[in-house]
Amino acid sequence: MPEVPKAMFIDKLKAHIELLDPVTWISVFPCLAAGVMASGAMQPTLHDYLLLFFLFIMYGPLGTGFSQSVNDYYDLELDRINEPTRPIPSGRLTEREAAWNWGIVLVIAVLLAGLIGLHIGGIRGVVFTASLLSGLVIGFIYSAPPLKLKKNIFFSAPAVGISYGFITYLSANALFSDIRPEVIWLGVLNFFMAVSLIIMNDFKSTEGDAKSGMKSLTVMIGTRKTFLVAFGIIDMVFAVFAFLAWSWGFQVLMYIILASTVFSLFIQISIYRDPQKGASFMQHAVDDGFGNAIGKSDVHAHNAFLRFQVVNNFIFLINQFIAAGLIGLKYLG
Repeated sequence: MPEVPKAMFIDKLKAHIELLDPVTWISVFPCLAAGVMASGAMQPTLHDYLLLFFLFIMYGPLGTGFSQSVNDYYDLELDRINEPTRPIPSGRLTEREAAWNWGIVLVIAVLLAGLIGLHIGGIRGVVFTASLLSGLVIGFIYSAPPLKLKKNIFFSAPAVGISYGFITYLSANALFSDIRPEVIWLGVLNFFMAVSLIIMNDFKSTEGDAKSGMKSLTVMIGTRKTFLVAFGIIDMVFAVFAFLAWSWGFQVLMYIILASTVFSLFIQISIYRDPQKGASFMQHAVDDGFGNAIGKSDVHAHNAFLRFQVVNNFIFLINQFIAAGLIGLKYLG
């Protein structure tokens, strides 16, 4: 008989973890790591390793997990139709249990951010705590009424860009040093990159968005024009990145970024011309390699976006980390 309560407890625990959507946690880790690298101030001590650990916990399981849990809670009726196997619509968690889930995570995140902010002290502590709290607020109003920012692409994309691409850089930098001006620029570039990817991610739900009144860019201007807008933002990001690398004195990095831009343009043209078959050489990576992390889709435009995302994210991350390392070395010296 004791095995039955134990099994029920394990099932509940699994459902609570699933509600926090662990796959999404990794999306903030590259910016956090690059922000720390660019500070040039982290030391190989137990103290700094613990700070780094808590940084990843706050923005991964707590921060991102909180936003995912809130999203499931307020999207229950939609999930009953679109994703009935999720923890709440499947009955594995009640609405009350789901509310406890994101409520407890929120309290832990706020307390941890406050404690670390006090530990850091000064302006850096304020920046660190304010960044995390801003992310939590945005994560809540993104899904919760009456604002529900996700209903309109002109609010939802910037909200994601700030949460995932900008404040992560600021927090990671502030954790170990004064804010580096180069880090602010990297955060801005990541903001716009996130905006462009969110715009294309809406391809998967174009039909449902149109029926429910969601104002995604695809619904308003169509798939092909949405591709053009998103690709235009991405190309602008790479162009500004190359200019910044040159202005910072990183000439080799500038050439790497320019080469990356040319390759990205090649993929963009291929996908724009034929969303169904363009960049098909990356389909295997989507199906078997990164599918569990970035998702899969039967919608041609969204599937094309996933193929592009694998390539784009890889080359952009490489350039980010090279830039962060060079910036860190500059301040280390």
